[in-house]
Amino acid sequence: MTAHPRLSIGLPVYNGEEYLAESFDALLGQTYEDYELVVSDNASTDRTEDICRAYAAKDSRIRYLRLPRNIGATPNHNHVLAEARGELFKWASHDDLYGRDLLERCVRALDEHPDVILAHTDQAVIDGDGRVTVPYAYTLATGSPHAPERFRSLLFEPGGDDFYGVIRTDVLRRVKPMDSYHHADRTYVAELTLHGRFHQVPELLYFRRDHPTRAERANPSKRSRCVNLDPRRAGRLHPTPRLLAEYVWGFFSAVRRAPLSPAEKRECHRHLAAWLTSRARPGAGERVEDRAPVDPGRVTVSVDALVAGREGRRA
Repeated sequence: MTAHPRLSIGLPVYNGEEYLAESFDALLGQTYEDYELVVSDNASTDRTEDICRAYAAKDSRIRYLRLPRNIGATPNHNHVLAEARGELFKWASHDDLYGRDLLERCVRALDEHPDVILAHTDQAVIDGDGRVTVPYAYTLATGSPHAPERFRSLLFEPGGDDFYGVIRTDVLRRVKPMDSYHHADRTYVAELTLHGRFHQVPELLYFRRDHPTRAERANPSKRSRCVNLDPRRAGRLHPTPRLLAEYVWGFFSAVRRAPLSPAEKRECHRHLAAWLTSRARPGAGERVEDRAPVDPGRVTVSVDALVAGREGRRA
C-alpha cells in the first residue's frame, strides 16, 4: 500500500460475517488499484474480526481498525472518513457488491469533470444470494448546474444511492459530519448537492443487497433505526417527534450553511416548503427496496459476470 493512495474506501462494519468476504472480494478485485481500504470494526461479536484479519494479512491495502466498544453506525461511518488519506473517498457496505470497473469508471468521471464532486454508477437491489430483484433507473437531477434544482430533486425523487459514490474528500470535510436522526443520510447527501453537481455513470456496477438482517430491516421502527445509528439516541431525550424534527431541520440548516447566493437559498426554501406539504400525500417516502421484485426472466444483467470473486457460481 502506498503512503498516499489517491482513493480511500471506508468500510464500517458490525457483525458482518455473513456477507463480508464477498464484499472484500468485490472491492479487492477492482480494476482500479490506487486505494486504501479502511475497515473499522465496531466491536463485532461474530467472526468479523477473523475475516478482516485474514484478508488484511493477504492484501496490504487493507487497514483494519477495531473499536473497543460499539459506538453506533453513524460515528463509525464518520470514523472511517476521519482516517482517510486519499483525495477521493468512498463509503462501502459490508453486504453490498461492486462491479470490477466501478472505481475506475467513477475516478475517470471525476478526472474528466473537475466541477463534479461525486460520481456513481447505475445500481440495482439484490437479494441475499446476489440475484437482482429491483433494477432501477436513476432519475435525479443531481447533474444540473443549478444547485436549487439538484436540491429539489433530492427532496422529491426516490432512488439513488449517491451516499456510496466516489466523492472528493475536501468537499466531505467542508460539510457537517453525518448525524444520526431519522434519514440523516438524506440530509447529508442533500447538503453535498449544494456544493457541486454529481455525475451518474450509465453502467450498472453497484448492487445494494437487501436481506432480513440488514440494519433497516432488523430495526423496523424509526427509534430502533436511530438507536442503531447511535446508541446515545436510546434515552428519553430522543423521542420519535424529536428525530423527525431534526430530520426536517437538517435540510434547513444545510441550506443555511451552503455557499449559495441569497436568491438560491430562497429558492431552496421554497422547494422545502413544497416538500413539507407533499409529505401528507399517500405514497410519500417511497423506498426503492420496497418495490415489487421484477420477474427473474426479465433480468438481463449477470451479477456473477460483473463482480470479482463470483466467477463460476452459476452456469
